[in-house]
Amino acid sequence: MQPYLDEPKAMPVGTPGKSGYLYLGFELDADGRSIMRDLDRRAPLIVQQELYFDECMPEMPCVYILSSGGPNVDGDRYRQYFAVRRDAYAHISTGAATKLAEMRYNYSGMRQHILLEDNAYLEYLPEPVIPCRHTRYICDTEIVVEPTATLFYSEIYMGGRKYFDSGESFLYDVLSVCTHARRPDGEPLFREKFVVRPHMRSVRTIGVMDDYEVFANVVVLTPKEHADMIYDATGAYVDSERRLAVGITRLPGDCGLLYKVLGDETAPVKALVRQFCSTVRMQVKGCALPDEFPWR
Repeated sequence: MQPYLDEPKAMPVGTPGKSGYLYLGFELDADGRSIMRDLDRRAPLIVQQELYFDECMPEMPCVYILSSGGPNVDGDRYRQYFAVRRDAYAHISTGAATKLAEMRYNYSGMRQHILLEDNAYLEYLPEPVIPCRHTRYICDTEIVVEPTATLFYSEIYMGGRKYFDSGESFLYDVLSVCTHARRPDGEPLFREKFVVRPHMRSVRTIGVMDDYEVFANVVVLTPKEHADMIYDATGAYVDSERRLAVGITRLPGDCGLLYKVLGDETAPVKALVRQFCSTVRMQVKGCALPDEFPWR
């Protein structure tokens, strides 16, 4: 991000409303029910309370992260911390897609920390990220996970505002995303990073995006016995009629799986991500993911 360090002219970096902070902590209460015990937030990030609407797991707290600030603009800096304590479980999503506005001076950044203790279970399925023309965005996600815990973490990135004006597919300046995980004792598990700069190197090549528009990246960290069953139940394929491509591979050290989807539209890509999440939940928790709400 070195070329994009100019101070924004309207609101400098660090201005109230541009430094979002969120801490969510989940644990079991005295009755053995998973609850959101800790909540600390700073605008523009908003979380009100946990909801229990999942008919397949009615005891699971479901939390939606909202933003009062509209799209991300240059100079925005966000931090999110999720902690799932021993034996607890939770589902986290966002209320809408994360829109990255056009940026002229600086960049927008997100730093995430996810902690899962023994036998914890977390599903984190945020809505897609939409980078507009000249967007600069960097995201770093650090995961600390016990060997007995399970994390389902998905990211969906669109090429841009596909139907805006004449289209904005891959006209952003830079998209830098890094995800890395370790055990609590410091043992490294994996590190994946991709940096996309379409103006320097086209993504319209085989092995990258080819002629697809939407990219989903899913990390599943889970014990080996679960990972083996999930891997065997998930196929890799290219469907030319539905314009979808799906791949799955194992992460180093038998710590989990990496699942990727390419498509033309967000709806079918999201459906495949949820289908895969349902496979994971069925293996780990013994029940499927419910159907998505129609308004989502």
